[in-house]
Amino acid sequence: MKSINEAHVAQPGLAVVEVAAADDQTAFAVQEVLAGRWATALADGTTRVPGEPGVRLRCYLDVRQEPGTLA
Repeated sequence: MKSINEAHVAQPGLAVVEVAAADDQTAFAVQEVLAGRWATALADGTTRVPGEPGVRLRCYLDVRQEPGTLA
């Protein structure tokens, strides 16, 4: 995965969440739970790292906002 961009964590309440899971279905289920609670920039795909088990997914949260609201 690429390095975390400073802008994604520039203020309190912004977070980058990296999910490691056995499969895509599990990773997207975790993302869905997060998106149901906080404003979330959703990932549309997972990555696989050669030599490491499972998949990775990164999403960006703004815990200052409820889902569906604008800043």
